[in-house]
Amino acid sequence: MHRVVTIAVAALAAIYICPAQAEVVIGVSAAMTGRLAWIGEQGQRGAEMAVADINAAGGVLGQQVRVINVDDFCDPEQALAAARKLVADGVVFVVGHYCSGASIPASKVYEGAAVLQISPGSTNPLLTEQGRDNVFRVIGRDDKQGIVAGNYLADEWGEKKIAILHDGTTYGKGLADETRKQLNKRGVTEAVYDAYTPAKNDYSAEIAALQAAGIAVLYVGGYHAEVALIVRAARDRAYALQIISGDALATEEFALIAGPGAEGTLFTFSADPRRNPDAAPVVERFRAENFEPAGYTLLSYAAVQLWAQAVEKAASLELPAVIATLRGQEFDTVLGPVDFDDKGDLTNQSWVWYVWRGGEYVPVE
Repeated sequence: MHRVVTIAVAALAAIYICPAQAEVVIGVSAAMTGRLAWIGEQGQRGAEMAVADINAAGGVLGQQVRVINVDDFCDPEQALAAARKLVADGVVFVVGHYCSGASIPASKVYEGAAVLQISPGSTNPLLTEQGRDNVFRVIGRDDKQGIVAGNYLADEWGEKKIAILHDGTTYGKGLADETRKQLNKRGVTEAVYDAYTPAKNDYSAEIAALQAAGIAVLYVGGYHAEVALIVRAARDRAYALQIISGDALATEEFALIAGPGAEGTLFTFSADPRRNPDAAPVVERFRAENFEPAGYTLLSYAAVQLWAQAVEKAASLELPAVIATLRGQEFDTVLGPVDFDDKGDLTNQSWVWYVWRGGEYVPVE
């Protein structure tokens, strides 16, 4: 009996002398299933690669980092559930959400739990206009993106019939409205402004109506899967409709769904970080894993970089210290130098024109 007690005491002593390695938990929230799963994978892979690189270099404040991925389905209610799960799991930071309609409601949950949120893809202005100190994003805003798109439509297509369609989502309608606002400011009125139903399998009726109305160019505020089907419907009718859209088209799946009809489709997106020389080693590691880090992959990687650098500079995981550091300093990331304004938006926002050529998107020369 005495021997058993001695062994038990020795075991307890070993636990206190050699505690388990502490770890910091962060979350990634995006649409991991469904029609936007391709983009969700970009976010997940980007964050996980960043964490692997950080852990290989010693972690943050001497602690290893662990990632929890949750599926928000790009849905407001599911986003709330995902946010609450991450909070219950003890995350201190969330990369997400991708969809503006998910990020905006989730941000309140994170604020109440003192969790930092950095979105790699939510472009609706409201996300940072709510005044939540814990919210940042590494992509530009739709009021800027819409100005670029509206000016292009006015300059290049002002004498033609223009249609603007949107999917009714926070992102899609928001971007369409900002584009329409700038187009109208330039003295051009669109011939058609309407909504379409997302998640349909066919948009031939919508395309037939546009063709009957003599529309020459269509601006679509919506996600890549539906835009790709709209493109296919136009090409199936041999309808030479120029289709233009926003940042959601920055995914290879657009061309896979649209097929050859993707050729010539225009859209706006951030400057492609894959072309940044400082990102080359990270890009090479992704490609070595047979994964092309397109779209939001490197934006998610950068979000984790920013958090880790801010924690190290603040010498603290506490949210107020991390926020103060993020707002007060510049950071080196795969996107290049990054700093934020008082709202949590990028100080320097640039929207670049891309065109789909040969199954990939390239900058418009």
